[in-house]
Order: sequence, then C-alpha cells, then structure tokens
Amino acid sequence: MKMKEIRQLAKNREIKIPFVVTKIEAVRMIQRSEGNFDCFARACEGFCDQSGCIFYQDCMELSPKE
Repeated sequence: MKMKEIRQLAKNREIKIPFVVTKIEAVRMIQRSEGNFDCFARACEGFCDQSGCIFYQDCMELSPKE
C-alpha cells in the first residue's frame, strides 16, 4: 500500500497523520486509533497470524526476517 493510500485511509477514519511521519508510523497510528496493537512491521521472524489485516502484505515485507 502506498503512502498516499494510507493517508486517504486515515482521512476517511478522521485520523490526522502528520506529513513528516514514516509509512510504518502512519500505519501504527491508524492501528492505535482503532484500538489495535501497533504491530505493523514488527512480525517476529516473518510470522504473523493476522493474515486478514489490510496491511499484512506490507507488514511482512517490512518486518525483520531474523
């Protein structure tokens, strides 16, 4: 998901994302605002059981593999 899409998603949910934050922090802000754990890009050894998450693919790509 591109940053533009993440910003639009946040806007639709009335979440203010500062312009200077990274993609990782922007997604974590959305997760926290929804009452979820801010786990984006923190999958241990490439494992996450939340395959239904809309950020799953990007999360797996950005999470440490080791």
